[in-house]
Amino acid sequence: MPNVAKMDNPSKISQDRRKFLGSALAGAAGLMLVNGPATWAAKKEAKKPGKQEEEPGEEVAPAEDLMREHGVLNRILLIYDESITRLGKANPDLPLDVVADSAGIIRHFIEDYHEKLEEDFLFPRLRKAGKEVELVEVLLAQHRAGRTLTDQIIASAKQTAMKDESAKLQLQSHLRAFNRMYRPHEAREDTILFPAFKSIVSPHEYAALGEDFEDKEHQLFGEDGFEKMVDRVAGLERKLGIYDLAQFTPKP
Repeated sequence: MPNVAKMDNPSKISQDRRKFLGSALAGAAGLMLVNGPATWAAKKEAKKPGKQEEEPGEEVAPAEDLMREHGVLNRILLIYDESITRLGKANPDLPLDVVADSAGIIRHFIEDYHEKLEEDFLFPRLRKAGKEVELVEVLLAQHRAGRTLTDQIIASAKQTAMKDESAKLQLQSHLRAFNRMYRPHEAREDTILFPAFKSIVSPHEYAALGEDFEDKEHQLFGEDGFEKMVDRVAGLERKLGIYDLAQFTPKP
């Protein structure tokens, strides 16, 4: 009888083949996940014109956006404070175009944009949720009163006001009334309204609103609209001589 080579167990060969094929397929799938779609997506993203790598945390949340706009409002209130002081002097050294330009920023950036965001996006949601409803009604009434005061300030901020004592006192009164209302107004929004609003919307909706606010800002004021507005206010502060922050430090 001729010698016949001993054959391997057929079932063992089948098991080994399945193990080999399984490992090879898994490796190929993993390689495709790492180097395939992900790499393709990254290359496609890199090809987008003007695409820059975004820094983490670059998005501005709705409350942060509204609060930094309150910073612009506060700087205008300081311009109004200085104007009120100068109007109380016998021969006030006050360039009224600074007052008129400041009122213009209040009108277009605060009333027509910032307050409109609050009225369109925050107030209705808070009413629907039954949160801070009384506060919302007071704030809305103050928005209306503020617009009336801005109309009066713009109408009064004319060079003739410096020659007429009653007109000068009237402008001073409008500025004082505006400041008296808006300091507590914005303080209540920062400390009560904005936290209440954040508590009633989902994180996803909150983030989406932040993008909506940014889109609206760019639509109305162009790219870097907030930064441009800050620069405008700084120019008015320089013209009035109150830009240097150190001058507000008390003397020892």
